[in-house]
Amino acid sequence: MAVAQSSIAAFLRALTLGRPTPEVPDFDSGINASSAWTGSLPLPQDAILRRSQAIAEQPIVNINSLSDDEHEAEEREDIQDIEQLPGQAARALYAFEGKPEFRELTDVRAGDELEVLKEEVGEGWSLVKLMVADLAGGERRSEVGLLPRSYYTFTSDFAQVAELERSQRRREPSASSITPRGSPLRHTDPLPVIPQNTGEWLPSFRRSLLGGRSLNRFSNFVTSGAEAFVLQGNAEDVSPSSSHHERLVTTASVRDDPPNGINPVGGETERHYVEAGPAWKPKVPPFRILVHSPSKRNSGLSGAYTMYSVTSLFDAPSNEAGEDNYEGVVPPRPASPVRITVHRRFSHFVVLHTALIRRLPGIALPPLPEKQYAGRFNADFVEARRGDLERYLSRVVRHPIARYAEVLTFFLGCESDLEWKKQYPAYLALPPAGPLFFANVFHPAFNLDTDEASEVVDRFVSHTRAVGRGVQGLRGIFNDVRQASIEMSRGQRLLAYSLLSLITSKPLASTSASSVEEEEEEEEGDRKVKGHMNEDRAWCWRENCEECLKLTKAMQKTTEILQGVADLYDDHARRTQMVTHEALKGVAHPAPLYAGVVETHKSTLSRYNEATLRGAENEEMAARCETVLNTTMAEIETYHTQKLEDFQALTKGYLDDEIALYEEILVRLKSARRTFDPPQYAHLAQAPRQPSMYERELEQPRLNPAPLTQPCPHVFDSAPMRPVSVAIQEGVGMLLGSPTRASVFGKFWS
Repeated sequence: MAVAQSSIAAFLRALTLGRPTPEVPDFDSGINASSAWTGSLPLPQDAILRRSQAIAEQPIVNINSLSDDEHEAEEREDIQDIEQLPGQAARALYAFEGKPEFRELTDVRAGDELEVLKEEVGEGWSLVKLMVADLAGGERRSEVGLLPRSYYTFTSDFAQVAELERSQRRREPSASSITPRGSPLRHTDPLPVIPQNTGEWLPSFRRSLLGGRSLNRFSNFVTSGAEAFVLQGNAEDVSPSSSHHERLVTTASVRDDPPNGINPVGGETERHYVEAGPAWKPKVPPFRILVHSPSKRNSGLSGAYTMYSVTSLFDAPSNEAGEDNYEGVVPPRPASPVRITVHRRFSHFVVLHTALIRRLPGIALPPLPEKQYAGRFNADFVEARRGDLERYLSRVVRHPIARYAEVLTFFLGCESDLEWKKQYPAYLALPPAGPLFFANVFHPAFNLDTDEASEVVDRFVSHTRAVGRGVQGLRGIFNDVRQASIEMSRGQRLLAYSLLSLITSKPLASTSASSVEEEEEEEEGDRKVKGHMNEDRAWCWRENCEECLKLTKAMQKTTEILQGVADLYDDHARRTQMVTHEALKGVAHPAPLYAGVVETHKSTLSRYNEATLRGAENEEMAARCETVLNTTMAEIETYHTQKLEDFQALTKGYLDDEIALYEEILVRLKSARRTFDPPQYAHLAQAPRQPSMYERELEQPRLNPAPLTQPCPHVFDSAPMRPVSVAIQEGVGMLLGSPTRASVFGKFWS
């Protein structure tokens, strides 16, 4: 026990504090911070002319040495160029409070006057100038930013229509024309020529107004921090000198005494390595997870809840000394795995999942099962939830990066309830890693072919979509397979009942006699007189017929074994095949699971192409793009590895289950067959036949099994079952006391 506890403590300490590793010279994390990323983006024509004149008058300097003040002045010039664009009058329809970090207008009120500089800049946004009254100076100032297209309407068309209506009400005669004097159509001055926007100003607009960011701030490329890392590097120091392109020392920021036991930044658990492939380099060996023994608990604050036991199984270290210590004797049994068991409720899993997606934004984590508000203590639901949580944790711990996350170590290793309550709020409050995650990714230099990366992602998308469609079809077919097992169970049971009815003359309630009709209400004695059974309950009209007694007993034994075979089929469909049916959920939706990775990959490739454009090269941005692409390619390789494991385990598991079923059926059928062979057959004549336990079921046979329990829906299922809505609807029906009245409300819950 002391050895096991020391091993557990060593493992947890290794995960929490990290293990010192030697420097790896062929790994780098791209550029952590840079202020020169904007130097290679194209500028508007006027800005290019002004900048060319300025450069001609000044000595040649390195563009990477531009200061922040020079960038700010340059940005102001570009914004002024944008403000000079001709605008179209508009008026705000609704109030809008945007986010300044995304260059959105921050204080738009309904009715404000606007000038639309660019109606469509992408993804439903417009570039708009807002006229704001300056209360202090009594003047009007303008503010340029982004506004959703649906938040305003153009007013110039309305002004022309109103002017035409006013002019038509007071027309003046004219010899040459009947056009109203005040109409715009009488103007002889040509309208100003508005130059067409060809889109060439958009890169400069993004550079100056948006800082090069994407217009869709809800995309995974933005929310994961990949875009911020590609454009600006990491905002925090990850090395003693983060302003240069340096390889980081792996033990530089490992803290021996982290505050409150948590490492929000730095530490070996925050650093991730990509090796050739690209593929993630694992730091911790894989281990197994069991979620078991659910129990109902009660709390005065939160009410009743279900507590699950979570056991981590770590393989014991092998004996490196070899067989010399055993002196030729039989080697001892392999050491049992080291176990750590903790108790967690569903809200604790929510804490774990929330912290993981914040600290590991660049990887594809499995979705957490949905929360259930009604029917939470139903036995079938508790068992289904237990299986879902076990599959969720198993998928998390087999990911080579998430496996050593500090919050996962805390979740699986904190056995003290007091320590858990003290620490988990701090993990829940950890800020998103953002660009820091990608800044702590180390990879070999020049290990990525961008052409291959572009081709791979297209094939990966097609493959995952095809896998999703195929598995969804397989899930439906597997439900038919389970139903076929239920039908097989019903057939075996019906056969058993029929044989038993034959040798006992008791009619089966679900069948009608096809031969000569007999009086069904006769007493048993009357049947014996008629000759169906003798005094020994043998299937014979002769008394003391040993041969018929042996045959009757052997056939009765066969009917009982067939009933057992029917039970095997029923249990196989409801329990064994249900496990496989549930497991298919985990591989049913690879496309939406990896959609964020694919989006980040494609967006980074686009940035990489911009950074390597001839005449506008930006090596630092290109290096950071390579870091993000190494991350996404490693995730794609992770899916490839996990797909092999998943479908191999699913197929082998299904075959093993079917083999076990038919082996058990074969054993029972052989047992029934041996009953007809000596010496067992000879011993059957030693005593009268006793009635079978299934004879009482002939009047009410079990031929209508309960409906099959279906797997709980996956989060990504397009048309999932809604047990919460059904439970609420049933509750309304109970309160109203009428299922008819409850059905009126059913449409609102579905």
